[in-house]
Amino acid sequence: MSDEELITIERSRLESLMSAVSAASVAAYDEALTEVKVRDEDGFGELEHVVALFIDELRTTAARRDEAMRAMTEARATLEEKLDTIRRQQVAIRDLSAPIIDLWEGILTLPIVGTVDSQRAVDITEKLLQRISENNAACVIIDLTGVDVVDTMTADHLIKLVKSARLLGTYCVVTGIGPEIARTLVDLGVELHELVTLKRLREGLQACLTHLRERKSSSARWGQNVASRSNK
Repeated sequence: MSDEELITIERSRLESLMSAVSAASVAAYDEALTEVKVRDEDGFGELEHVVALFIDELRTTAARRDEAMRAMTEARATLEEKLDTIRRQQVAIRDLSAPIIDLWEGILTLPIVGTVDSQRAVDITEKLLQRISENNAACVIIDLTGVDVVDTMTADHLIKLVKSARLLGTYCVVTGIGPEIARTLVDLGVELHELVTLKRLREGLQACLTHLRERKSSSARWGQNVASRSNK
């Protein structure tokens, strides 16, 4: 190697370059750039210049990456917020499509609107049984006035709903079965002999009030009989 190919480098310049590379490796780009002392008067200065450009490019790339990550985080937060809004809207729609109303003391009414599929039937059943338990309801009126189409599956869900309520000791009445629904159920061969069916909601309320009076009267007679046997 000739003397012309040899470059004498001050130790401080080499140490500064090494410190710059070390700082850049841990993303301390501003600190790294302050360590690089660019001197264009010799060949080593060219290397210092290249290293400075490389570190500056790393800094720019890192800044773009951080900005992209922030944008992704914000977009994800916005998406999660929208999904949460959709979920709450779905819950609200389900609640509105099958509201459970305290019609009278001890009497709940469940007006069903639209088509009853398997998932909706499960939701309605869970809500109704929970309200029966919370209110200690003695009677439930299930009104089908808002149901346009009834098939075998819908009728099966309805029967299961009534049976579930009965297991809690609740008297159930189904109202709102119009001519079209009645004809469809007959054509499908659906057996509804287990259900108490009435035409109007008002008739269902009257039936429930009669049931409550009879139950109260029966309880009173039972109490009198118990008291009479105790006196003997």
